[in-house]
Amino acid sequence: MIRLHKPRLRQLRVVALATTGLLVASALVAPASNAQTVSQAAPAPALTNTIPGVDEIVSSPNLRQIANLPKVAPLDATNSDIAFQGKYAYAGNYNGFVIYDISRPSAPTVKARVLCPGSQNDISVHGDLLFLSTDSSRSDDSCNSTTQGADVKGSWEGIKVFDIKDKANPRYIKSVETACGSHTHTLVPGKDRKAVYLYVSSYSPRAEFPDCQPPHDSISIIKVPVKKPTDAAVVATPNLFPDGGFPGSQTGSATTGCHDITAYPSKDLAAGACMGDGILLDIKNREAPRVINRVRDEVNFAFWHSATFNNAGTKVIFTDELGGGGAATCNETVGPNRGADAIYDIAGRGNARTMTFRSYYKIPRANADTENCVAHNGSLIPVLGKDIMVQAWYQGGISVFDFTDSANPKEIAFWERGPLSADTFVGGGTWSAYYYNGHIYSNDMVKGLDVLELNDWRTWSAKLTRYPELNVQTQPSYLGW
Repeated sequence: MIRLHKPRLRQLRVVALATTGLLVASALVAPASNAQTVSQAAPAPALTNTIPGVDEIVSSPNLRQIANLPKVAPLDATNSDIAFQGKYAYAGNYNGFVIYDISRPSAPTVKARVLCPGSQNDISVHGDLLFLSTDSSRSDDSCNSTTQGADVKGSWEGIKVFDIKDKANPRYIKSVETACGSHTHTLVPGKDRKAVYLYVSSYSPRAEFPDCQPPHDSISIIKVPVKKPTDAAVVATPNLFPDGGFPGSQTGSATTGCHDITAYPSKDLAAGACMGDGILLDIKNREAPRVINRVRDEVNFAFWHSATFNNAGTKVIFTDELGGGGAATCNETVGPNRGADAIYDIAGRGNARTMTFRSYYKIPRANADTENCVAHNGSLIPVLGKDIMVQAWYQGGISVFDFTDSANPKEIAFWERGPLSADTFVGGGTWSAYYYNGHIYSNDMVKGLDVLELNDWRTWSAKLTRYPELNVQTQPSYLGW
């Protein structure tokens, strides 16, 4: 049964701050000029459905911001995804990437800024290597390239490889061109650990694009020898839809490739969000992934965007990026089932595994029509005995929700800024919100890096899990029961 989430009244605990340049210490909260400050000892304010003011920060009592680092030129373009390693966070930006030292989460610092334009600059790390996706047609593969049409044969799109042994001075060492570029990529460790594989997702071929010809029902697989990364090369381009993907409809995108893939290497499993299709893959053979189940939602899903497994690998959440992240879809007009998450249970074994729809989840707050808001990137929180996830919703902010009961997911914490403009539609908000070693890190498209602290009895056990490295689309397992 589908549980409909009616927009509920907004409970405000103002932890406000003007986010243009403030670094917030954990013991201090500075009020924004248009926000009312409420002491933690004071009674909770009355329920209200008032949308926050411009840049005003509101949250549930159990989730608070402890730091913000604004983006600066030349990396002042759109912020994108994040990866983690030890005491560092690696944050993508359409103009390059930033390496943050997060050894003190309440006071992160910049270790390096690397200028290398090529949106989206989707990012992952492994050992001394960093990988960037380029999905905007460029004049060449250098970091000095300029925009050039995809109809020009000499144009370049694909993967860039950096050596990050010296965190203060990353070195660009290799590029690999891929068909239709690389919108996103997923790092999958090889079985022998001597190589890593990048599953490159791209889409939208056109007859006039020499390097992106239709049909494009495949992904590109790059093999990267860990000890000799300059030998990285495409080793396979498996066709995931030999019989064709979803043909498209008035409300749903046609499948012409995949947008994103989340791998669960320890279970030899992956989930692909492929525009009009959601797929389950067997990745035991890293160079020959096989589709074992496929689902569609022709009623409510517009664009299958990303996927997240629960720790047991018995559930998968797919997100629908209705409006491509550039529309106001968290409102009563759109409703609770579109631009949302869809939760599926996974049953069976081996090739007989199937996905069964259980419910939708969408943030239970209506946003302003000037705010882009839709389901976007999130991660599992490593909580013992429960399935709990944190997720970005662009200007809808950050939501933490429990989907232990697949049919009845419920929010347990939230944090968000008010709109960037009260009168005009302006795009922005959190691109990725991920839990890493005790804190939530958000790469806000406009406002920079946010660090949040979650204090809730339901999630305390997550602090027991520490990852040496985290690429969220390479999902790790943790101790459970």
